[in-house]
Amino acid sequence: MNKVDFLTRRNFIKGLGATGVAFAAPGMANAIVADDNIHWDDQVEMAIIGSGFAGLAAGIEATKHGCKAVTIYEKMAVYGGNSAINGGLFAAPNTPLQQQKGIQDSVDIMVADQLKSGRGVADEKLLRHIASHARDALQMTIDAGAEYYPYLQQLGGHSVPRTYQTKVSCGAGITQPLVNECRKLGVKLQNRSKFEGFILGKDAAVIGIRIRYPYYFEDENSGKLLHIRASKGVLMATGGFAQNVNLRMAQDPTLTAEVGCTNAKGATGEGMLEMFRLGAIPVHLAYIQSGPWASPDEGGFGYVSNYAIFNFPHSIAVNCLTGKRFMNEIADRKTRADAELACRDSAGKPLPPIMITSYAHAKEHPTCENVLKYGVGWKFDDLQSIAKRFNIPLQPLQQQVDEYNAYVKDGEDKQFGKSMAKAKGMYIQAPYTVVRLWPKVHYCQGGVQVNANAEVLDSNTGKAIKGLYAAGEVCGGIHGVSRLGSCSIPECMVMGMTAARSILGA
Repeated sequence: MNKVDFLTRRNFIKGLGATGVAFAAPGMANAIVADDNIHWDDQVEMAIIGSGFAGLAAGIEATKHGCKAVTIYEKMAVYGGNSAINGGLFAAPNTPLQQQKGIQDSVDIMVADQLKSGRGVADEKLLRHIASHARDALQMTIDAGAEYYPYLQQLGGHSVPRTYQTKVSCGAGITQPLVNECRKLGVKLQNRSKFEGFILGKDAAVIGIRIRYPYYFEDENSGKLLHIRASKGVLMATGGFAQNVNLRMAQDPTLTAEVGCTNAKGATGEGMLEMFRLGAIPVHLAYIQSGPWASPDEGGFGYVSNYAIFNFPHSIAVNCLTGKRFMNEIADRKTRADAELACRDSAGKPLPPIMITSYAHAKEHPTCENVLKYGVGWKFDDLQSIAKRFNIPLQPLQQQVDEYNAYVKDGEDKQFGKSMAKAKGMYIQAPYTVVRLWPKVHYCQGGVQVNANAEVLDSNTGKAIKGLYAAGEVCGGIHGVSRLGSCSIPECMVMGMTAARSILGA
């Protein structure tokens, strides 16, 4: 039943509106239509659901454009959502640091890299919009107090170094400064506030939201329902659904509860589902990305992830069954994750591969110390010890190391075509550090379809749903089959900033 159909039934259901609202049709059970006598518990100009990169950037941008009443509602007890525990890696083209280091980059080059990774189904218009404004978003984080290392990384699938790394090696190095900036500007933040549904006006526009407050995660009876009026618009910045095992298995049956996940517990997708009930277009839900840099020896994102991301360019990934490399260590995420998942023992059971790095190079990354301290990585004095520990045939392993070091010397990887630019002079030599690799569910490419104004599109009309905007991982179709690492933060922030401007007509 479309919006027009159920709105014509308002007189029939008006008798249900003792609280000033009438519930919509069964397919939209959590959406309600406001009657004239509805009691609003609070009124804001702009309501933002989710306090990650997208929501925080939107709050800051809205206040800069004159919005006087912005509230960010966060489901969990702490702010930052999944963004706070991500890798803190930010990709942007044409940055001052690139110029300082003589790196030639452009919006066109960055978009071309992403389109290649997206395997023909990424949204070029949105990718170009994001890349064109990534520097502005990066500057917003710096202005708020985020600190980055004075070097750039070249992550898998990127043709040049363009990725900044926060000094704390996680997304909290960005979300915490943004939270502080929001408070400084007068943006209201309210935690333990679970989004329960939309409130629609007589013309089917989104005019408000229902919030359960105070909400205690997984206690669905906690708190009470509040009706919040949003006079200018509602921004959904609720993130992905990687922790919703039933939903992700509906898209990919192999992603069972036994498959690890890097996401925060609150990444369960309710906001996305409510937009679908309202008529939003679902896009690419089956494209769920696993991180090839994750470790089976620790939970969540852990220490190994950023360690591996930093060290992949000058390390080798080895199949323990053969003692040989099996992939380009800086290929895009899907290529590497698929290659890792193919590493099996003679019985077909998972056999996590290892990554070997010279300790002299590995220790340059700040997480190396914790990787070794907490036993999720190991230091070895010779290849014999590595072979014995992981039951690897020694002779092929020694041959592989010698062969790879020849590639370092010549500047050409004849096995997998890996770019050796970031490996120049960085030989695999003792002592070594080793971590195990196995993909974890990390990012959902699928979600609701939005346009370049961050407006949510209606599946019936193809037009924008009035009053409703979305930004960040809750949106789908932007990256296609596989997202390049370090491109989620610019996407979230640019689209959050875009939504704020669209809502305010700025």
